Amino acid sequence: MVTDQFILSKFGFLGESFLNELHANSVMANIKAKTEIIREGQKNKYVPFLLKGSIKVFSLNDGRELIYYYIKPNDSCLMTFSSIFTDYTSRIYAVAEEESEVMLIPVSVMHQWLIRFPEINRVFYYEYDKRFSDVMNMVNDAVFHRLDKRVLNYIKQQISATGNNPLKVTHREIANSLGTSREVVSRVLKKIENEGEIIQTKEGIKIPVNESLRPV
Repeated sequence: MVTDQFILSKFGFLGESFLNELHANSVMANIKAKTEIIREGQKNKYVPFLLKGSIKVFSLNDGRELIYYYIKPNDSCLMTFSSIFTDYTSRIYAVAEEESEVMLIPVSVMHQWLIRFPEINRVFYYEYDKRFSDVMNMVNDAVFHRLDKRVLNYIKQQISATGNNPLKVTHREIANSLGTSREVVSRVLKKIENEGEIIQTKEGIKIPVNESLRPV
């Protein structure tokens, strides 16, 4: 049922002929939490569309992550989609943040559809607009915000992406995602907890119900 609703909302404008081909060529897959989906340098075999869960898209530099964006339900990975215009080689890493369900479309099939159904480019442009905004927000966050604001924004984004409040995440995971050390993150979390921005419990890190989940 969820799959049918997603297909109609995402691709319904392309007509019945396309929808029949989509049903015939797409593959559904369940991905366990913390599972690597693709890594830099691998050939992209599929264009993924997320039905449920959350996927982190990032690059690695000296073992540290640089997060570009999170894929949320009903979205796709722009970096994967764009590779079909070049050599099909991934320039990013993608990992399922939680148990996720995806619809996979073979890259070779998508390439044919771009020719036969040119209006499918509307899907690409929609994803491009969203991901460009995500990357710009990431750059602004890294350049203009202090680490305490970056940590708080990271927690809010994760809660918004997963729907989990409290969020089960370690200090080291936050540090790796923001390119700093676990000790620094621990100090920052204690500071923003004392300021009432978060609550740390055995269940995870929680944003108080009276606080906004919008990045600051």
